[in-house]
Amino acid sequence: MRFKTYLGKEPRHTDIVSCIAWNTTDEVFSCADDHEVLIWNLVTNETTKLLTLPNDLFPTDMHIFPRTSTTGGIKKQLGGDIFIITTTDGKFHIINRTGRIEKSIDAHRGAVLSGRWSYDGTAFVTAGEDGQIKIWSRSGMLRSTLASNSFPVYSLSWGPNSDQILYTLSRMLVIKPLQPNSKPLQWKAHDGLILKVAWNPSNNLIVSGGEDCKYKVWDSYGRILYSSHANDYPITSVSWSPNGEVFCVGSFNSLRLCDRTGWSHSLDKPETQSLFCLEWSSDGTQVAGGCGNGHVIFAHVVERRLEWKHFEATVRGRKTITVQNVCTDLMENLDFRDNIIKVSFEHNHLIVVTSTQCYIYSTKNWNTPLIFDLKEGNVSLVVQAEKHFLFVDGQGLYIYNYDGKPVSAPKWPGMRTDYLNETTVTLSNDTVAVRNKGDEKVIHIFDAVTGKYVPDGKPFTHKMEILEVALDQCGSASNRRLVFVDKNRDLHILHVRTLPNTSKKIMKLGTMMHSIKWNDNSNMLSALQDGKLAIFYYPAVVFYDKNLLPMTVMQKDDSDFGKNPQIISFVGNHVSIRRADGSLVSSAVSPYPSVLHGYVSSHRWDDAVRLCRYIKDEALWACLAGMSIALKDLKTAEIAYAAIKESDKVECIQYIKKLPVKDLQTSEMALLCGNTKEAESVLLAGGLTFRAIMLNLRLYKWDRALELATKNGNHIDTVLAFRQKYLDTLDITEDKPNFIQLMKENEINWNLVNEKIEEEYQKEKTMAPSVNASRRTSLNI
Repeated sequence: MRFKTYLGKEPRHTDIVSCIAWNTTDEVFSCADDHEVLIWNLVTNETTKLLTLPNDLFPTDMHIFPRTSTTGGIKKQLGGDIFIITTTDGKFHIINRTGRIEKSIDAHRGAVLSGRWSYDGTAFVTAGEDGQIKIWSRSGMLRSTLASNSFPVYSLSWGPNSDQILYTLSRMLVIKPLQPNSKPLQWKAHDGLILKVAWNPSNNLIVSGGEDCKYKVWDSYGRILYSSHANDYPITSVSWSPNGEVFCVGSFNSLRLCDRTGWSHSLDKPETQSLFCLEWSSDGTQVAGGCGNGHVIFAHVVERRLEWKHFEATVRGRKTITVQNVCTDLMENLDFRDNIIKVSFEHNHLIVVTSTQCYIYSTKNWNTPLIFDLKEGNVSLVVQAEKHFLFVDGQGLYIYNYDGKPVSAPKWPGMRTDYLNETTVTLSNDTVAVRNKGDEKVIHIFDAVTGKYVPDGKPFTHKMEILEVALDQCGSASNRRLVFVDKNRDLHILHVRTLPNTSKKIMKLGTMMHSIKWNDNSNMLSALQDGKLAIFYYPAVVFYDKNLLPMTVMQKDDSDFGKNPQIISFVGNHVSIRRADGSLVSSAVSPYPSVLHGYVSSHRWDDAVRLCRYIKDEALWACLAGMSIALKDLKTAEIAYAAIKESDKVECIQYIKKLPVKDLQTSEMALLCGNTKEAESVLLAGGLTFRAIMLNLRLYKWDRALELATKNGNHIDTVLAFRQKYLDTLDITEDKPNFIQLMKENEINWNLVNEKIEEEYQKEKTMAPSVNASRRTSLNI
């Protein structure tokens, strides 16, 4: 990946270009010290003058009103699209699209160095040489003075939710919340004066550059993630791409493209003098920069590479992609009429999004793609699954099938698509999960076909903020599972589809997780855990027998991963990991767990057992034990547990196989998996109230057992007898008022209790044709 730069033969401005702003993806505004505001049309390559500022106005910053905001009233009031220009005389100017200055407002003593609209367009902030930071309404009315400092504030940026301001203060960076009397977060960031700062709303990361000739990447808590080596000249500009995948850095005759980890992908040396400002287009494919010699430089991101199995797709230019089959060495050149915005390559389909259309290519046919028109040419994200894919633009989230037909368009309260990225949106064949930005503890889970919430009809809420979500890709919708990493870096797994009015079951898989990715053709999960690669061969085993989980996890400690690696893909038996220096590391995984998943999904239990016996791996046996318990295959479960020397589980399974009634077996299987509520509900649904009472007595749930006996009008004396035996064994006295009263009213007769219990057991035997027949059917419940 690199920049392809475009620079005119002669500069259109006669002085320093101090600020740049994108009006559309094909139109750029530039403002310079020659007092002219020019419009650059990238389609026709023409430049026109919008207005000429008065001779005493020298611009310092410019920002266009955000198009994604919902404040249509202000646009009508000010006559269409508007933007602000800050100047050295201490004023900012609100200008409409025709070039007329609507308002000029005194804001600061000395120059106004920076001015930025909030993401929702409800306010903008200015900073000046006087060290003050002020918040203004859309119409230019002063709302508050957020901070007063003794140093000039050279650059600032809004926080992701427009409720915080990040600004420079000499060598310090400061994050100041808008709430009154709130404490700011401040830290020393550079050894020299900080000139530029940017905060990306999508990934919540900060990049800064200063006179110490370094650029640095920070998280929102002020912890450093990357620090560059010292460049030849001070860093004069930095800017994030809208989706947060890359950022660019400008210096004297220098333009650098970096990924989010800070690693530099390309370095260009254009004859521009210092690059005083850099701005990305809304589609994240182009950068415009204001130069010290009067030029405006444009750069397009090219040579993006995507891999899928033995195919490699490379974006060669604005409108060209090359696809190579590395097995046959055949190459295909794909040409498009419009600029390429987004490319995704997974599940044997290449998705190419241009400014007006979406192209769907199959790996079997590169000549005739399926094409459909887009409502908005501002797609920021593409996510693929086996049967569907989704894309996100400025208006919403849309799901299509690979025939190019729309499937659904999920919506949720407070929906904002500009914050969505590949870590907060995940798709499977039947489910979509989206982390909410307004409340990061909430995950919205939708049916991919209908676009409605999954059957329980409400989002899932975790106890703390969620950083990353991922849905498994295989299996039926009823067994769909979601894994997520929370703020503590704990990895949890969630059973997505539950019955209405029942809580979703959530289990913890591990701690210190930094990146997760599901396998493409089996439900194996890869994760980076505290510098190690962890492969969960069967993460859902935690729902059935959590003691098996450690046995089904393979950990690989490899120093080649370096610091802060990211999992790029988990395809087949290979995990691709991007190191912090940009290099790719491939790690191999055993092929046998994937084969085992295939056997079990097709109910080939004998083949699964033969595979485990041939490989003689404890991890495979543990996976098979969990899978057979999940699918209630008692014969295979008994063999698998015996192979891993779990004698207590083997005895339990043998006991279950002897039970005469299918509901009893199902209940005991649920109890074996730790699902006590499910075990009781199965018994009650099957009319086995006595067994439900005995279940609660085994679990020492005395009140629940008494409640069931009272409702049934029978076996109250049974509950009291077992309660008295429990008290006598522990040599304690009764302290439950309801039991004290009943024991006074009822006399415990163990002979009568045993007779009633034996009578219940005889009734169960008559419910099935015979015990032997029941045992035969229980092998495949």
